[in-house]
Amino acid sequence: MSEQNSLAEFLAPGIIPEDVPQFFPLFAAKTQIGAMIALFRGGDEEVLVRLVVLREIGLRADAPDWSPRELESHFAFFATAKLNTVLNRLREHELLLWNAEQRVYRLSSAGRMMLASLSNLLSFSTEQDGELGFYAAQIAAGSSVGKLSPEALAHLLARLAELESEFEQAITSGSEFRLRSAQNKLESVQQWMSKANEVMKNLGVDGFPDDASWRLAQEIGNRQSRLSRMSSIFQRELAAIARQQVHLSQGGLSSSELAGWLKNLTLDELADLAENQLAFTPETTFLLPDVMLDNTEEFFEREQPKKRVSVLPSPAEIEYIDDMPVEPPPQLAALTRMLQGLQEDMSVTDAVVGESFSAASYRLSLLTFIGERNVDPELEPLAQLPLTLKWRDELDEVHRNDVAHLSRGELILNKEATNE
Repeated sequence: MSEQNSLAEFLAPGIIPEDVPQFFPLFAAKTQIGAMIALFRGGDEEVLVRLVVLREIGLRADAPDWSPRELESHFAFFATAKLNTVLNRLREHELLLWNAEQRVYRLSSAGRMMLASLSNLLSFSTEQDGELGFYAAQIAAGSSVGKLSPEALAHLLARLAELESEFEQAITSGSEFRLRSAQNKLESVQQWMSKANEVMKNLGVDGFPDDASWRLAQEIGNRQSRLSRMSSIFQRELAAIARQQVHLSQGGLSSSELAGWLKNLTLDELADLAENQLAFTPETTFLLPDVMLDNTEEFFEREQPKKRVSVLPSPAEIEYIDDMPVEPPPQLAALTRMLQGLQEDMSVTDAVVGESFSAASYRLSLLTFIGERNVDPELEPLAQLPLTLKWRDELDEVHRNDVAHLSRGELILNKEATNE
């Protein structure tokens, strides 16, 4: 009851630990979890001593039973009192079993399971980026004995997602050093990804135990494909950076090589290098993005009330006058008079070309109003002329008054209107 009461302190009022589904698998493995707590509780030194003792006892496969004298002889480098304390703790939590009849120690099944898991973990701890290999080994081992856990697949998928995010951040940064570091890490990761891929292929042949495992496996395959394509992206970004490198001398020294050399120097070496070289010593300021954002928001909140607001002056009193009449251009009246006196058909070229190009353009635009009804009063005399404008699919050679060519057209008199 004391354990349940202490666990209930972490839960919301009215919630019973036995009613929380997330605790069900942990309650079922209470013995194994207790063994892990007993093994790893305490200071680092105590934990290391327990692990050494337990591992050495478990490594003697041909003779798994140990007498107290054998243990004292084998662990002669430990103080006797400390060794007895460790053995008593391992016995108390049933990691070691004591056979009173034969007076020997033997590793319990829980202790051997702890050591097996630990040895699997340690075998990948020395490998670079070996966590992917560890996850793949867990998946392969679980599948081979029919105990494939979706949690193992989820751990592998989560690690792949972390790597993808890390590589994308390196690409976004545009830093050559981050890109090269990410490229080297991808090369070490790819060997584990290929092994994990083989494991997933074998699982796909035998089938997955449930739909959740199948969906996780599909997402793992997608993540691995995207990570494999990162190599070409790194090459492209590094090539783009190489084209932008600044060469500092005729010997081919680039700014990237200089920056790499400076990164390998210690602070003292950098200080000696910069001594008497800078007229002003820059004062370094280190700010985190969230701190910068907080300071910016505080600045706006503090300064915004004091901000001056510009106000437009009141409108001045002005005198309104009627619109002044605008005299029509003289070209309009001249063109109207000329066309009113026509006795026969006339070409468009003869009607509009004269003076300058701008004057010809204006007269040509006026011809479009001939025959129109709803026009301004000043255009009515021109629009009411008894003429019809026809165009040909040809050009006239003009070459005078700034006009080289003009579409061939003709102003034709309306005979009926003329006779009336």
